[in-house]
Amino acid sequence: MSQEITTLAGGCFWCLEAVYADLKGVAKVESGYSGGLTSNPNYQAICTGETGHAEVVQISFDTIIISFDDLLRVFFSIHNPTTLNRQGADVGTQYRSAIFYHSDEQKEKAEKIIKEIAGEWENPIVTEVVPFEKFYKAEQYHQNYFATNPNQPYCRAVISPKVEKFRKNFVVKLK
Repeated sequence: MSQEITTLAGGCFWCLEAVYADLKGVAKVESGYSGGLTSNPNYQAICTGETGHAEVVQISFDTIIISFDDLLRVFFSIHNPTTLNRQGADVGTQYRSAIFYHSDEQKEKAEKIIKEIAGEWENPIVTEVVPFEKFYKAEQYHQNYFATNPNQPYCRAVISPKVEKFRKNFVVKLK
């Protein structure tokens, strides 16, 4: 097993976590915060948009089963990388699109994939590709949120359609 970690921001971390938890080769997905200056942020602070942190998922995966490139292809299919500091009704820098790379190889692959898919979008891709610095795990009630709260209104209205679209388009990669 060849374990690697990546940290991605693409709007609400509940949406990302729900999708990545379904992928073969993904060992662990944790919701949290990254990319800001505030130490030990909490959800209330993140929601102000003043911490500089984004809602992220940190993904541990087996590169023999799933590649970093595949994780990024999923990433770009489940959020809109052309909207600056927003995903749908979620607005603020905490909802920005970002790839926090953990190695030069991840950086190069992210930049390559962005160039490859740029023509698929009407507007320019605004996803940040920045070095990973620190991950702060979100509060426990945010972990596995969709799995434990499938009937919550946000889950039914926002997350369920994203998960269903993902499952339809990436059937071969599902656990």
